[in-house]
Amino acid sequence: MKKLINKPLVIKIGGAILDDQASGKGSALSKLLTVIAKMISNTKQKIVLVHGGGCVVDEMLAQAGFVTEKKHGLRVTPKQQIPVISGALAGNVNKGIVANAISMKLPAVGLSLMDGDMVECLLSDENLGEVGVAKAKDSKLLDTLLNADFLPIIASIGALDNGDLVNVNADDAAVVICQLLNAELLLLTDVNGVKDASGEYLQSLDTLQAKQLIEQGVIAGGMTAKVNAALHAAKQLRRSIAVASWQSPEKIINFLNGDAIGTRIQPS
Repeated sequence: MKKLINKPLVIKIGGAILDDQASGKGSALSKLLTVIAKMISNTKQKIVLVHGGGCVVDEMLAQAGFVTEKKHGLRVTPKQQIPVISGALAGNVNKGIVANAISMKLPAVGLSLMDGDMVECLLSDENLGEVGVAKAKDSKLLDTLLNADFLPIIASIGALDNGDLVNVNADDAAVVICQLLNAELLLLTDVNGVKDASGEYLQSLDTLQAKQLIEQGVIAGGMTAKVNAALHAAKQLRRSIAVASWQSPEKIINFLNGDAIGTRIQPS
């Protein structure tokens, strides 16, 4: 089987796919890793996984006595919550995914956004607390790992120039890694794509349509942040971005072959 695309593929995962990673070989994460293993083995496709893990963060914050607050689908991150959030994402979730991958003979390496100085962060001006806005900086570490056939698995925790840790929206983190590598991007979510006002899944979505659907409340909550991140990525990369469900990971191969899966977010 020939290599499906010449560029690396960045896959963003989160939500329920991570919620059940402890359930063993039958879990959604394990099924996705099985597909990734086949792609790497059969086509030598270079792949990077970027993850959030809001469900795990919410649970660990609640256990620590904190209340979770979100604005427009984005997590508000008070400074006192950073140790819990960074520990959940860069520790518990990241190492859980890496361990799962290693158990399936995938050469996984767990990272955060600041490792190798690959991404720099500025503090967001959206009044969200310790939330970072990420910018691509240096691809040397990822280039080295991918050229050595490793599978980088990156948690959406970054750092400011002064060393303070910040939480980065995982969709935005995937976008910046995609920019860093000039890669293809696939945002895997809990649904089959973006719906229109009648509840039907859209095959394609552009900026104007998205703005109208957001104003109408059709696109809301976490999907708003996901669509905005995809629109930003499509504009920056000057190509469409796929938002699709993790429930049928075998369709990723169809995506790489150019077939339509989920909703294609079009550059404006």
